[in-house]
Amino acid sequence: MSLFAILTLFPETLEPYLSSGILRIAQEKGRLEVLLVDFRDFTRDRHRTVDDRPFGGGPGMVLKPEPIAECIEWLESRHGRFRRIALSPQGSPFRQESAEQLAGDERVLLLCGRYEGFDQRLLEHFAFEELSIGDFVLAGGELPALCVVEAVARLLPDVLGDERSAAEDSFGKSGLLDHPHYTRPRVFRGLEAPPILLSGDHAKIQSWRHVQALQRTRARRADLLEPD
Repeated sequence: MSLFAILTLFPETLEPYLSSGILRIAQEKGRLEVLLVDFRDFTRDRHRTVDDRPFGGGPGMVLKPEPIAECIEWLESRHGRFRRIALSPQGSPFRQESAEQLAGDERVLLLCGRYEGFDQRLLEHFAFEELSIGDFVLAGGELPALCVVEAVARLLPDVLGDERSAAEDSFGKSGLLDHPHYTRPRVFRGLEAPPILLSGDHAKIQSWRHVQALQRTRARRADLLEPD
């Protein structure tokens, strides 16, 4: 069982997706539990203030550290220590190997930012890791949080109908992009599926798929073929 706690100001935006598709299946099978926690509930003023102007001036607002800190402490007093991750465009790139590592963690806390981001002292005090899903900026961390949870959920036992799917996907064990896929009809608008896939010769099919994956990786993501 993997337990994810998502700290967000907008839990209602996450609920529909978490109750659909592979994430619903993972939860129903008891492989995944997701807690949505609104850290606005941990404010202490009548306006439920979670942000304030940045010291030193500048545009936007910064998330205050106190409500988030109290939210984390409340969670960990009930469930134990979490692996703490802040979703930020300034973080380390989230990759398939990141998902594989998180799949081995019992408890993961995902902190969704808003506005200009977090007070740096919060990140330092709680020793947050920072993860980014790409070199672009979103309005908040909710979509990245869903990306992380789904990437991990696919790797949990019994979640996928066929566990080979996760191993053979792009960035799987081979380190290559996935090969192209085809299904019925055999001919679609004049384009025929590769005859080798209909040959029944599984050794040749596997060899063809490997060559296709290698060619696709070389054309689209040559960096994946570079030695470390």
